[in-house]
Amino acid sequence: MAGRINDEDVKAVRDAVPIDAVVSEYLQLRNAGGGNLKGLCPFHDEKSPSFQVSPAKGLFHCFGCQEGGDTITFVMKIDHLTFSEAVERLAGQAGITLRYEEGGYNPSHQRGERIRLVEAHKIAAEWYAEQLATSPEADTGRVFLAERGFDQAAAVHFGVGYSPQGWDHLTRYLRGKGFTDKELLLSGLSQEGRRGPIDRFRGRLMWPIRDIGGDVVGFGARKLYEADNGPKYLNTPETAIYKKSQVLYGIDLAKKDIAKASRAVVVEGYTDVMACHLAGVTTAIATCGTAFGGDHIKILRRLLMDNGSARVIFTFDGDAAGQKAALRAFEDDQKFAAETYIAIAPDGMDPCDLRLAKGDEAVADLVEPRTPLFEFALRQIVSRYDLDTPAGRAAALDEAAPIVARIKNSGAQHEVAVQLAGMLGILDTQFVVKRVAQLARWARERGGKSGPGLERHRQGQQYAGPPQQTAPRGPALNLRNPVYATERELLKLALQRPELVSPAFDAYGVDEFTAPPYAAVRQAILDAGGAEPGVADPQDYLVKVREAAPDDAVRAMVTELAVEAIMLHKGVKGVDETYAGAQLVTVRRRAVERRIRDITGQLTRLGTNGDPAQLAAVQNELWVLQQYDQNLREHGAAAL
Repeated sequence: MAGRINDEDVKAVRDAVPIDAVVSEYLQLRNAGGGNLKGLCPFHDEKSPSFQVSPAKGLFHCFGCQEGGDTITFVMKIDHLTFSEAVERLAGQAGITLRYEEGGYNPSHQRGERIRLVEAHKIAAEWYAEQLATSPEADTGRVFLAERGFDQAAAVHFGVGYSPQGWDHLTRYLRGKGFTDKELLLSGLSQEGRRGPIDRFRGRLMWPIRDIGGDVVGFGARKLYEADNGPKYLNTPETAIYKKSQVLYGIDLAKKDIAKASRAVVVEGYTDVMACHLAGVTTAIATCGTAFGGDHIKILRRLLMDNGSARVIFTFDGDAAGQKAALRAFEDDQKFAAETYIAIAPDGMDPCDLRLAKGDEAVADLVEPRTPLFEFALRQIVSRYDLDTPAGRAAALDEAAPIVARIKNSGAQHEVAVQLAGMLGILDTQFVVKRVAQLARWARERGGKSGPGLERHRQGQQYAGPPQQTAPRGPALNLRNPVYATERELLKLALQRPELVSPAFDAYGVDEFTAPPYAAVRQAILDAGGAEPGVADPQDYLVKVREAAPDDAVRAMVTELAVEAIMLHKGVKGVDETYAGAQLVTVRRRAVERRIRDITGQLTRLGTNGDPAQLAAVQNELWVLQQYDQNLREHGAAAL
């Protein structure tokens, strides 16, 4: 195994890769004020953004599920990497060569498993692309692309390649690059043959499938030869880095435009994505051998931010299979806040065929929203019944009404119910509206008993995923309590603006913070060497405080306080020395007042018959504290 990564190199990686640049590869970020950015949390489902990023501090924190940390922590959590693997990935992006404490520079065979599998796929993608460009055998693949309107430049843009027909061309090439047979089998690039590993993909056109961060994690392979007995399309099997339900082909190319335009176009195949992008529809993506489902929705929601103007357009073939796919998509429609539409090309052509037949403008015109997905789904249901008979209308209503009842927005639900009545030819519109409303009410009542989510919504709380995802936070804090609120503000200043509270803050005792979670954070700052070092190097200071935290609960609280906006009181113009001094004085005065109460009680217990020396000492301490309190009251921070 590789040794421990040199601490200086870890710090260099943290400093070199801005956290907002890394996070924005996975979700859309918007201005949250105070120098922070916000977006939909990638670690739990939420409707409104509670995930915040502080570029200045190099930290992220979700106020919904309590996940938080620095750039390295984010990469570890989002891509399920070890610490070393995350540092190695970020170092590769920054061009930093890592040193290892126990083994010098990192040899390739010592890399983490995921890093090795991704590296194997990257090399394989480059090799496949070279084969398509230069190999005489690949002429079949070049003709296939040309017949569909794709030239060599298009192939290069999308990284399309060719896998030779031989048994082990790629396997032998990757062995020469230092990969073991075990790694090749784990990657899915090779499979077991009679005499050892052989190539999984042979004689096929190859599309590299990248995750949202841009790493190649798998391939889609199209059959080219009649002698090939395999399926028309063969995808990488499920591996440690490839889960077909969690990847979208083209997402690496489309993500920025999806976020910018608040619009995504979901097509059915790799060539459809290529056709759309070349026609100027650069928000097109596709699933990889599976139906569009919940995990795909999560990826898009983070990019779309679920704002009211967001649109998702599904393009499906006009045949029965395409209609079935559209109805499956509608099953998940309510997981979007975005408007969802369906686009079916004339004569049932897919975007690739449409571009060949009618040009780029026809493709761009196709994906302009036409038919809302709910309307398409309802019309498909209604078309199966004889609406000329009362029995047929009743049966169609029985099947369609529950679908309308799932629409969460009550206004939209009412409007669609009215449309349904018109589709069915039922003149009594209110009957249909009431039927839908009743079904919706029953669904809410059943849902409230079936799981924690609805029950928490009933109590006015936002559901933040299963209980096990939420980090422990210690005792609940009532922030309307002015004592807790001021302690929180002072800790936020110590973490975010140490130059405003140093060196006075470092003289504060842990016992001056009455809330146990805040006392634990104060102890972590103390163990990290105090707040004053944060003046010279704020990011390194926060790293040390997080590392000094005794457990995940305290570490989460540190991150939360380091990211949360400082709350200014009415009339306060900004976060400055005056504001910081007021928080320092308030916390100190309350601590002094508590001590005065304790000593007053002690004097009462001693009474007039106590030991004269002890009595004098206690009275003197009381006098000193009273004088100190008066000075604080009269002179503020200057008396600290």
